[in-house]
Amino acid sequence: MTVLTRLRTTPLRADTNFGALIHDVDLRTADRETLQAVVDQFHVSGAIVLRGQDMRPQDLIDFVSLFGEPEDHTNFNFRMPGFPKIYMLSNKLVNGKPLGSHKDGQGWHTDYSYKEKPVMSTMLYAVQVPPEGADTLLADGVAAYNALPPERQEQLQRLRLHHSWVHFMETREGGTRMTITDELRAENPDVIHPLIRTHPADGRKALWVSTGTVKAIIGQEDPTDLALLDELVTFATQEKFVYRHKWEVGDILMWDNRATLHTGTPFDDQRHIREAHRLWVRGDKPF
Repeated sequence: MTVLTRLRTTPLRADTNFGALIHDVDLRTADRETLQAVVDQFHVSGAIVLRGQDMRPQDLIDFVSLFGEPEDHTNFNFRMPGFPKIYMLSNKLVNGKPLGSHKDGQGWHTDYSYKEKPVMSTMLYAVQVPPEGADTLLADGVAAYNALPPERQEQLQRLRLHHSWVHFMETREGGTRMTITDELRAENPDVIHPLIRTHPADGRKALWVSTGTVKAIIGQEDPTDLALLDELVTFATQEKFVYRHKWEVGDILMWDNRATLHTGTPFDDQRHIREAHRLWVRGDKPF
């Protein structure tokens, strides 16, 4: 895939060439050719950052739609009124009620891993940012896989992960809990995904582990023993594989869920307000 040379970028991690900070692009006024270059850059980089954006809700919908069909959200409580594809993340109270979901996204994971077709990508747009904390960390699953010895790669490719939304909701710590109705159970059945995921664009492989949703590792002697999962998450999230994004108002951060893990960091939510808008792009079945 060719990225237009007129797009000026800087790697998010210069030592690994992971991700791209895209300079001098105003998404609201950019022409079609420039926007296509941004999309192309995303697909080769694994993650992109654009700073200083001033995006209205419809602008966010229009931009994320360039990457594919916007995905719905399991939790309907904090969808933006009039824009159900936008999910509100915030600790702000409005008339005594939470504006958005607070403390979601902490713990290394990939979004919608409990679905047959997990989301292809996640986009966050910063509206209000605490002076410290609330960072977003991205772990490069491709770099982590490539760092494994060949015999270890072969061993792990035989394993699959049993993901469960119900298990996640019943065991999660912090974040927003939901009442698990029969309808929600039917809409979110358990799924089995590969532990090593192959990227459909170019065949690169990623160490595709996740915490919270996994209840078993299929292919090992005791499927319920998750010690291997913990070991692999620790390996994949070493500092040498991780990009830490420190937020500024107007930032857009977008990452490829097929090749990364991510987590958020805490902040002083008694003193400071965080508000961000999250959008998802529909994905395909992992293989």
